[in-house]
Amino acid sequence: MNQTIRTQATGAIAYITLTRPEIDAATIAELRAACGSIADDAAVRAAVLSGEGTVFSSGWAPALLGDAAALREAGALDDPFGCFAALPKPVVVAVNGDAVGGGLALALTADIRIASDTALFALPEVSAGLIPVAGATQRLARLVGRGEALRLVLTGETIDAAEALRIGLVSEVVPVADLSARATAIAERLAERGPIALQYAKEAVTRGIDMTLEQALRFETDLTVILQTTDDRAEGVQAFLDKRKPQFKGK
Repeated sequence: MNQTIRTQATGAIAYITLTRPEIDAATIAELRAACGSIADDAAVRAAVLSGEGTVFSSGWAPALLGDAAALREAGALDDPFGCFAALPKPVVVAVNGDAVGGGLALALTADIRIASDTALFALPEVSAGLIPVAGATQRLARLVGRGEALRLVLTGETIDAAEALRIGLVSEVVPVADLSARATAIAERLAERGPIALQYAKEAVTRGIDMTLEQALRFETDLTVILQTTDDRAEGVQAFLDKRKPQFKGK
């Protein structure tokens, strides 16, 4: 039974909720297990990740902080949340409150980040003589750029939702009362799209960004050619001609 997260599938959407603010070995294991379940469930086409209450995640449990051996044993040094970035389905994270340390590292693995207007973001590890782990330094720099990433990582400062939006850390800020509904609306829109197209589009962006432009363009073309052979692509074209909503099967 889950102890640190709650999972629920409603229609084509899988909801994952952190039920306590601190991240420990159990949280990492349960998140990875949930990731695997979502990947294997053909009925699920998008996922929404959020926290319970007024905090998204306050970061690493005290027992892990400053203890490299404990962090390694818990899996925190082994890209613990990378399964969400690698998931062949889109992930929306609804940052309902503080996203600190490991909590921000987790949020960075999602494809779309929206935040409540009360959310706060920080990577405060340097104040304790540490550096952010779980891929935080790398994903943050790729998302907001080298300069802004260095500012947040080196100073450990806390920024609010408005600043997170300005630097591109989140794509949207909404009132806290509207956050859940907005995240669900985005996920439902994604779930209506062709699942293979979503998978390839996500892959084109996330893998292509680490390639040269020439390599990335070839990769994009290869994915496009493969997509043309799928039943979903044929259904999309036919639905357009018939002026109806497509019924994608993921084939």
